[in-house]
Amino acid sequence: MKEKLEELYGKYNRREFVGQDPVGFLYDWPDLRDREIVAFVASSLAYGRVAQIHKSVSDVLKRMSPSPHAFLFSASQKTIQKAFRNFKHRFTTGEQLSCMLWGLKKILKRHGSLQACFLAGLDHQKTVLGALPRFTDELKACAEERLCHLVACPESGSACKRLHLFLRWMVRHDEIDPGGWCNISPSQLIVPVDVHMHRICLYLGLTARRQANARTALDITEAFREMAPEDPVKYDFILTRLAIRDEAALIDSLKEH
Repeated sequence: MKEKLEELYGKYNRREFVGQDPVGFLYDWPDLRDREIVAFVASSLAYGRVAQIHKSVSDVLKRMSPSPHAFLFSASQKTIQKAFRNFKHRFTTGEQLSCMLWGLKKILKRHGSLQACFLAGLDHQKTVLGALPRFTDELKACAEERLCHLVACPESGSACKRLHLFLRWMVRHDEIDPGGWCNISPSQLIVPVDVHMHRICLYLGLTARRQANARTALDITEAFREMAPEDPVKYDFILTRLAIRDEAALIDSLKEH
């Protein structure tokens, strides 16, 4: 299976296949201070139809142009609320998004960057899982606990797909993931498990767990770690993008191999 995955990685892990995948939003921000904010916004809104995600994230970034970091750093809570009062993305309201952005601003003021805040809870752990609760708890506290579903709750046993997607984008560095966070190893990342990834891994026998939760994400990550110990999330982009296009054909291809 590793041989087949490497073949798919070499063929499809290219920017020409990104399309409307939200990782594409990160490519226009060479300044890490902007990129980590763009990544957090894009991953937080990465639920629903791809076209709607693209439209919503584009809308948010346009309102924070030309620099998301500069916008947050200088904006008052009232300014942020005014800028996003009529925003809507499926279940996410402008008020919830404003609270999240205000929380991010307070983290920036306190730690200097989102990376510094995350690293404060990481220590020397095998995976990033242990650092997630401290990071999200601080963000929720800064946002006055008004984020609802916008930021997942690791303590609940959630797979935290969007948080792990954010970390993949910021930690890994290849043609797809631009990276920028240099003090976390790709080996510590956890696979962002969505419906497609869960179904693929069930069919391939990489997990037997029927519910896509945190334990399942760890199970799947361990299976991929056997193939890519230093980078267990390496195949996430190609598997999810190809699955969106033709999940059945992808599974058959991997099974045959």
